Amino acid sequence: MNEIVLMSDPRVAAIGVQECGEPLLDVRRSTLLVDNSRSDAAGAFAHLRRSVLERLLTAQAQLPAGLRLLVVEGYRPPALQARYFEEYAADLRTLNPAWSDDQVRAGASRYVAPPEIGPHTAGAAVDITLADTGGRELDLGTSTNATPEESDGACYTAATNISPRSRELRQVLGTALTSAGLVNYPSEWWHWSYGDRYWALFTGASSARYGPCSLPRQDAGSQVR
Repeated sequence: MNEIVLMSDPRVAAIGVQECGEPLLDVRRSTLLVDNSRSDAAGAFAHLRRSVLERLLTAQAQLPAGLRLLVVEGYRPPALQARYFEEYAADLRTLNPAWSDDQVRAGASRYVAPPEIGPHTAGAAVDITLADTGGRELDLGTSTNATPEESDGACYTAATNISPRSRELRQVLGTALTSAGLVNYPSEWWHWSYGDRYWALFTGASSARYGPCSLPRQDAGSQVR
């Protein structure tokens, strides 16, 4: 598939889910760097399914010397996903009053996945970037929450209106994560996932491994290195 397939595409929704039951693990108990800017009282943002976290650790081991993965956000409760989607859809309706409901839904899904599809609600997706060994975030062309409107499209993974160094860093990030088995959402260079419906569509898997889930009330967790 060469075209950008949005999360709202019927082909994504058509993928079935065979929940494997893997637990959500706290990324902060691993050796990955974590950006706390999107932290919440329950620490939901720092959780991912076990196999997703394991693949991130594999990807980090493949990075060139001096670079580290920096996790920005992982699991997102369904109610929060729904709020993000509706808020962005409302903004698009204001900016584009002639758009139909379908156009608004498709436009919103460039930046926020529909709640019933969203990989973040399954603990399958991670918003991630690169940092140096001191934990300082590097410039990959935009912030990790830039909309297509405010970034003039620079949030798209293949955008050309960014610096050569930012393009190089995106390539480094993408190579490591792809080789570890994750797939990218092309309208967001920072969004990568494994085991969700979008991943299944692009890898040819017969079904997704993870569906929407809830954060355990008490996360005893286990350290993953």
